[in-house]
Amino acid sequence: MTRDPFTLLGTAFHTPERGRLEVLEDHLFGIDGQGRIAEILAPDHPDYAARASDAREAGTLVELRTGQFLLPGLVDLHIHAPQWPQMGKALDVPLEVWLQKYTFPLEARYADVGYAREVYAGLVDNLLANGTTTALYFATVHVEASLALAAICLEKGQRALVGKVVMDDPEQCPPFYRDADAAGAIADTRCFIEAMLDMASGERPLVQPVITPRFIPSCTDAALQGLGCLADEFGCHVQTHCSESDWAKAFVEERFGQSDAASLDGFGLLTRRTILAHSNFIDGRDMDLIKGKGAGVAHCPLSNAYFANAVFPLREALDRHMHIGLGTDISGGYSPSLFDGCRHALSASRTLQSGVHAHLAADERGAPGQPITHQDAFWLATAGGAEALDLPTGSFRVGHEFDALLIDTKASASNIHINAADDTLDDVFQKIVLNAARANIAVVWVNGRAVRG
Repeated sequence: MTRDPFTLLGTAFHTPERGRLEVLEDHLFGIDGQGRIAEILAPDHPDYAARASDAREAGTLVELRTGQFLLPGLVDLHIHAPQWPQMGKALDVPLEVWLQKYTFPLEARYADVGYAREVYAGLVDNLLANGTTTALYFATVHVEASLALAAICLEKGQRALVGKVVMDDPEQCPPFYRDADAAGAIADTRCFIEAMLDMASGERPLVQPVITPRFIPSCTDAALQGLGCLADEFGCHVQTHCSESDWAKAFVEERFGQSDAASLDGFGLLTRRTILAHSNFIDGRDMDLIKGKGAGVAHCPLSNAYFANAVFPLREALDRHMHIGLGTDISGGYSPSLFDGCRHALSASRTLQSGVHAHLAADERGAPGQPITHQDAFWLATAGGAEALDLPTGSFRVGHEFDALLIDTKASASNIHINAADDTLDDVFQKIVLNAARANIAVVWVNGRAVRG
């Protein structure tokens, strides 16, 4: 799809590399008819003044006002779309009980496609308003409802990867909500992939299919093997849960005599395009395996506080240069905001490093290593997530998709207070990461299209 090119003038923040903030002060961003960044010009570029003047005369110049800043769009690596109606409740029991008591009955309702469309439309609107320009979705076992989610993302302009969930093991999945058998699950997944590829074709489709075994405990060996074959055949992304809790970890080890990551690899499900949600209990060997395969981890710090029984070793994973991004894990996480995700990641990292047991000596409480910084957290929510998905977004580079947020620090009831006399641009960025809310997101662009504001 082509659209009218435009030029944006203003100050942008991004973290093109982990831990490194780059401030593009008063730069010009030329956006082409494909929604990609065609050029980025600094004020000292010889063509800067002419480009700005030409765009202004043509009426295609977007100029940020004082107190407004440009950020890359946020990339959410783990969302359960059908769980949107229960977000903010049902957090009172362990994971294995939560699934059976609350979540499976809710997800079964998506056999009603009308209900699915109503819920999904509200979800996508809300996530775009919170700045999520790219979303990796678990849907349900239902092909038609899962395709409806993809169609809504396409209509509303959100970059999305959508998976029809596979869960066929009758010992772990209730009779009212599961695939009938492995053969049916594989056939339905193939049908879903082919329909998705027809829905959005081309070199850079806005929506893409994802092969989605819910997690090993919900799938038979035959289903996992079949999904691995589909991953090899289609080259699709793969998403699943990995070593999320004590229960999930023990279940897989008892069944296969090895870790979750190693088991997934044995079925051909650990690839460069795989995203493993949570992964709280992976050890050094698992980390080496995941990194070697080029797979990524969706770190979900908020939901981990309720269901993981542990804190993900984020600093260790980052120091090993693994692909890592952030996930809200709706509805295991009760906030749809990845800005909140950044803050929860910072809190979890500090808690892990400093420890929590007040009766231990300070040097005995925590884990070794340094906590992450706000630059690290923002990288996870943008460039880190995009790199994990192998998508050209998440930072401002020529050739990348123009997925971006206009942050207005002077919005009504803003939590961001800028002191022009004292705050550096680095200070402004830190305040945005730690304080920005939905009210501060004035415009959201995806692929060069303003989808909010």
